[in-house]
Amino acid sequence: MDIKSTEPEIQQQNYSNLDKIAIIGCGYVGTAASRYWYQKQNHSVTVTTTTQERVAQLKEIATKVVVMKGKDYQAVESLLQDKDTVVLSIAPISNKQVDAQVYRETYIPTAKNLVAALQKNKSVKQLIYLSSVSVYGNKNGEWVDETSPVDTESEYNQVLSEAEQLLLNSASEDVKITILRLGGIYGPKRELMKRFAKLAGKNIDGSGETFTSWIHLDDVIAAMDYIAQRRLGGIFNLVNDFNFTIRELSDKICELGNLEKILWDDTKPSYRSLNARISNEKIKDAGYKLIHPQTIV
Repeated sequence: MDIKSTEPEIQQQNYSNLDKIAIIGCGYVGTAASRYWYQKQNHSVTVTTTTQERVAQLKEIATKVVVMKGKDYQAVESLLQDKDTVVLSIAPISNKQVDAQVYRETYIPTAKNLVAALQKNKSVKQLIYLSSVSVYGNKNGEWVDETSPVDTESEYNQVLSEAEQLLLNSASEDVKITILRLGGIYGPKRELMKRFAKLAGKNIDGSGETFTSWIHLDDVIAAMDYIAQRRLGGIFNLVNDFNFTIRELSDKICELGNLEKILWDDTKPSYRSLNARISNEKIKDAGYKLIHPQTIV
């Protein structure tokens, strides 16, 4: 099993459907995507942030930086002008778990404004929304694919699913809408070894027998580029090939790092709501080849 990330270059495309790109939300993924498209592919990339303090930093990896919030319709409409590709990569701004209402206030107004703006826009050919495989919820470890029902119990997943449907319903012959359901993202500065090292030797609620899904940052960026180049629409799961329970994964990482194993307390309910094995066959069938199919750390 491949255990180390070699940080390979994303494979260059021989053609380009991309010209002007807007990235709404410039966190971990949005920043990496802008850096790739702007610095390595020489595309025109406009990124958004909600804080003035980040403008100077983002100007280094983008053509233009706009300070705005998705609930501002006029700002969304203006952002989409002359763009051909839009990426929606947002999340609640917080250092801790937020309640479902904050989730709703983050995702739904932005999705609704995008839908309304797309109805007036003539340039956008594709919108890629970064969602999460957590929408499947607890499937008792069974395999799921893009046709599987989503979780209706969790208020958080209800919000994510509602945002997905709002955007999917705006698809047309002229505008492709793509939902990328991502596994947990790891990569530079978010290495799994560092994450699990913080938990080594500690007691964690649950048996550890729930399945976990991950995807490397390289693959998130490469898959978005692959989809945008080919104008693929619909829902795609984006996870790597290993299917471990959280206990199995933590044991492997702790062994590799010579760390104490995490102690699981099966007398308490799991802290994780997702328990499903996620199929990535659809995106593979579309021709995408994972850069890190088996990389753990």
